[in-house]
Amino acid sequence: MTSEPSFSIPRWPERRFPHGSGVEYEGGTVFELRPDADVATSTLTDTVAQLLADGPYRFGDFHDLPMPVWLVRDEGTADVFRVVVRDGTVRLHVLPATESAGLRRFYERLRETDVDRSWTVERTILDG
Repeated sequence: MTSEPSFSIPRWPERRFPHGSGVEYEGGTVFELRPDADVATSTLTDTVAQLLADGPYRFGDFHDLPMPVWLVRDEGTADVFRVVVRDGTVRLHVLPATESAGLRRFYERLRETDVDRSWTVERTILDG
């Protein structure tokens, strides 16, 4: 944990296309953005939705999942990543087309959007 995370990506996921079942990812990196105090999932969801709507993002959400999930493209950096709100955190899932700049910009915008909170960032490397 750091106060100014680097968002360095030690491992990108490997994309697989199993016959008849879409796309799957193995391994990768996830950045968990945790507010300094407990925040309701609905509040975090609203914050992320507003941040994405303000741009410079192109995004789509997945309504049929048990948690809020967006596929996001930062138009300024061309980075593509998944954003998930779950268990009081905002999680940034690295995809094959993700670089650190887009993740860092999302984090900075989150801090600007939600100025009443401090955020801690934890990086998890996923095994394949």
